[in-house]
Amino acid sequence: MSPADGADGVPAERERVVLAARELAEAEGWAAATHRRLAERTGVDIEALYRRFPDPAALMSAVAVRGFADLAATLAAARAAASDDGCVWPAVVAAYLDFAYASPEVYDAMLAHTSDLTLGRDPGPGAPGAAFAELRAALAPLAAGRDADTLAEVGWALLHGTVMLTRGGRLRPDRQEQREEMIMSGVFVGP
Repeated sequence: MSPADGADGVPAERERVVLAARELAEAEGWAAATHRRLAERTGVDIEALYRRFPDPAALMSAVAVRGFADLAATLAAARAAASDDGCVWPAVVAAYLDFAYASPEVYDAMLAHTSDLTLGRDPGPGAPGAAFAELRAALAPLAAGRDADTLAEVGWALLHGTVMLTRGGRLRPDRQEQREEMIMSGVFVGP
């Protein structure tokens, strides 16, 4: 590990740029997260930025991967804090929705703008796979003989659809609490 690396071995300069891009995107939208603005904000040479992130898609992908890591950690913490198996899925649902609504630009980078980051189909190692594993672990006690991976895919699709339709103003706002309650307690009851 070099002196420029962070405690987890990730180069500190790269992490600074990713976090600055995330902050700019959340504050002003993805169009604001330009290489020039990031260079000014982080003190990283613009040529070094282009070498590390040759285009906006590479930058967005790095933010998305970081977002998946943050989501996985958030879901793991919610799962760990649940008092018993019956509380795990509701805690994970609440944590997922809170994350998605609090960080809409990062959430979009993760799930709308980076189709190369697979989820249930072939999550593999890394942050997207860790987020999927957390959803699977939360739903596994509710599988009741059903395939846990498929149940996790359905859970993820339900959560994602709820987030996107709610953010798009396509669902009745006065029923949000009722929808969330149904997702937490009614939808995944065994056959």
